[in-house]
Amino acid sequence: MPQKKVTVNRSTLTHRLRYAMRYPGRVPGYLRRAGRDAWLWFRSPDHVSYYRAVMRSDTAKNPEAAVGSKSHDRWLALGAMQFDYLVGHGLAPEDRMLEIGCGNLRAGWRFIEYLDTGNYYGIDISPDILFAAQDTIVRHKLREKTPQLTPVRDLTFAFLPDAYFRVVHAHSVFSHSPLSVIDECLAHVGRIMTPDGWFDFTYDRTDREEHHVLREDFYYRTETLVALAEKHGLKARAMDDWERLPHGQSKIRVTHDTGGSNA
Repeated sequence: MPQKKVTVNRSTLTHRLRYAMRYPGRVPGYLRRAGRDAWLWFRSPDHVSYYRAVMRSDTAKNPEAAVGSKSHDRWLALGAMQFDYLVGHGLAPEDRMLEIGCGNLRAGWRFIEYLDTGNYYGIDISPDILFAAQDTIVRHKLREKTPQLTPVRDLTFAFLPDAYFRVVHAHSVFSHSPLSVIDECLAHVGRIMTPDGWFDFTYDRTDREEHHVLREDFYYRTETLVALAEKHGLKARAMDDWERLPHGQSKIRVTHDTGGSNA
């Protein structure tokens, strides 16, 4: 389905009551999720620790569902969509690519297969989902491409070299992140991008009040994220051609303020 912006605040009591009356069969599952999330939040010192615990719980049940795919066919389709889009915008085999929140390599295995040996780097806050990513590498016979998979505590990229990646990619990461995490990423991503590099990220878009649901799903206005990138000396623009694809999220491209690619 094409991307649709959120026009209501899904966190309000009024919306939740109306939703419960419309879909009563979904109420028990929501309550279980809410109870689990409240417990995990209580035990976690910050959002990254909380979401790492969420991913541990979800990955134990189904790694593909943990990254937001309701079926294996959908897992494949969403990965192909990300791959086709970046290749269509100029990703070349010789490029070095960093995937933030690589998960179990829904799109990553395609990038690994396409890129020159050693050119794919994937990071994730969840060690558990990276174990599943290793299984994906084995299943697709990609060991010889020597992809790098690294668990991280934050998005400062402190261990990565300057001006190293031409393409940085984050799909369905900021849709689960508070503004402080996004700000941290944008404060540091420019350092690791080549002068002609770009950083694509998706997010859940609203044109009204920004909000979150269960600390898992965050909804932002485009202008908020564009301004945040500009605060760190980067250029940002909405990718309108992405909006026509059947995925459910919006996309912004970030480049250096001078000489950045707008491919």
